[in-house]
Amino acid sequence: MAPHLLHVFSTFKLGGPQRRFVQLANAFGPSYRHSIIALDGQTQASSLLSSDVEAQFLTFQPVKGRLRPVANLRAIWRLLSEQSPDLLLTYNWGAMEWTLANRFWGFAPELHFEDGFGPEEADGRQLARRVWTRRLAIGGRSGLIVPSRNLATIAGETWRIAVENTHFVPNGIEVERFAGAAAGRCAKDDGVVVGTVCALRPEKNLGRLIRCFSQLRDLPVTLQIAGDGPERLPLEWLVRELGLADRVQFLGHIDDAAPVYAGFDIFALSSDTEQMPYSVLEAMAAGLPIVATDVGDVHTMLSPDYKSSSVVPVKDEDGFTEKLRQLVRSPSGRQAVGAANQQFVRQHYSLERMVDCYNRLFQRAINRGKHNRLPAAMAQTAA
Repeated sequence: MAPHLLHVFSTFKLGGPQRRFVQLANAFGPSYRHSIIALDGQTQASSLLSSDVEAQFLTFQPVKGRLRPVANLRAIWRLLSEQSPDLLLTYNWGAMEWTLANRFWGFAPELHFEDGFGPEEADGRQLARRVWTRRLAIGGRSGLIVPSRNLATIAGETWRIAVENTHFVPNGIEVERFAGAAAGRCAKDDGVVVGTVCALRPEKNLGRLIRCFSQLRDLPVTLQIAGDGPERLPLEWLVRELGLADRVQFLGHIDDAAPVYAGFDIFALSSDTEQMPYSVLEAMAAGLPIVATDVGDVHTMLSPDYKSSSVVPVKDEDGFTEKLRQLVRSPSGRQAVGAANQQFVRQHYSLERMVDCYNRLFQRAINRGKHNRLPAAMAQTAA
């Protein structure tokens, strides 16, 4: 029987961690059985799973209030005991209670994912409570997976996770799907399109992008923003305030981003915090030049030949504007940078490389767990 993997997400709405899970599950096919818990009950990303993926969604109702820690830990013990997974996979801060419970009662080998930070930690300062909880929860039979060198450094220096327990696995994408969609891109008579693809959340700081774009009024350029989220209304107000309503388009939620990238000439990332954003990899695969804030591993993801012309310090809006201006004015420059980015992503960030790495990590953890599994009677006593 295929190994049983139990995944715990704070949400299963489509985002970076969910997208990566879908990629892996679809690539693995029937090689693994998946049980998925979405702590907020949202499961929209499930529609992207292939028909040959064996996946079930389990219900778990987190308790709120003063008794929450004890009640939730008992419920987690019970569910882990019932499911008895071959491998537990937990995703980001929202699933940390599961990592704690498994650390102390050792129901299964575990791999915990950390993908980055929200707006409350976007300035680089780590919340002390979260730092100490991670130090306590991650270790022993659990390993940590991070998609960026920046997070690997934080894991060692701030969270004090042992080097041997930390695994750096870069994200990967289906390069040819994005390259194929963009293959027909050609110069347009109606000007240049600057575009971005992201959830409209505070840490994405799209206000920065809109303000920088407003300084390009003298050029034939438009801005397209693909994605949706809580920041959409304030951003639409900002666009109207700056008199840009006829030059900025909000495309809304996009299920398949490949054709959207094909319509861009330049990709822009204006975030306050990222680690290894899928959107940058996808834009590179689509043959686009990038202008981005220097966050996470972005500066190492881009073609080394052009990274100095693509990345600016987070708060340097003048620099961001100038790099956009240079690319808007130079069709040959856009083509050269885009071609170099596409070649670099093919060499280093393919889906096949990522799938192979995760398969080896999963198998190693499962095999190690077979020799160290908590006896069933002890698990039942703990629950």
